[in-house]
Amino acid sequence: MRQTTSIMLVDDHSLLRSGLKLLLQKKPFIKIVGEASDGHEALRMYEDLKPDLLILDISMPKLDGIQVLKKIKKRHENSKVIVLTMHEDKEYVTLAIQAGADGYIPKAAVDEELYTAIDSILKGHPYLRPTELSSVFDQIKAKDDPKNPYTLLSPRERQVLKFISNGYTLTEISNELMISIKTVDTHKTRLMNKLDVNRKSELVKYATKYNLKDI
Repeated sequence: MRQTTSIMLVDDHSLLRSGLKLLLQKKPFIKIVGEASDGHEALRMYEDLKPDLLILDISMPKLDGIQVLKKIKKRHENSKVIVLTMHEDKEYVTLAIQAGADGYIPKAAVDEELYTAIDSILKGHPYLRPTELSSVFDQIKAKDDPKNPYTLLSPRERQVLKFISNGYTLTEISNELMISIKTVDTHKTRLMNKLDVNRKSELVKYATKYNLKDI
């Protein structure tokens, strides 16, 4: 008989946690031992429960999933963590893997794939899709490039660059990111200084070269 696997869920959306719980508990060997809705609560609960596996969202209040992941991996080297998130672009995949994630699955793909990932990780094998593996390798190879956006630019600057390269105005970017127009303009100025460019067309060219246009 298969040994019971204890799993803890961390996501700020209670409906999603409920859906995941129903899905996972279809397997008799899985037991959901705890649920947290923000980063600080997740860290406290993890210390008490020490689950076999943590399923963790990235976008959360108070402390985001990447920070939670780093702290847990620092304190518990052998912990097993699957990042389950709405973010599918390679920036987030790389951040999660660099922080120590054992697996990365988009929320849109939650079905039998989640069971496959759990089995793989519990057996000691990381779980990534081929497209995610390729994006991670691309960024690793780009580390020696002085213009590599993942070392040269901040996460917010990369976000602003993506919107600019897709033709968004400063006002539209302000609305999308929920920051002031002045702040958007500051990020744009920093971008141009760091990249040593003077025109918007050069920003678009840079974003295209490094595959940063997907929003």
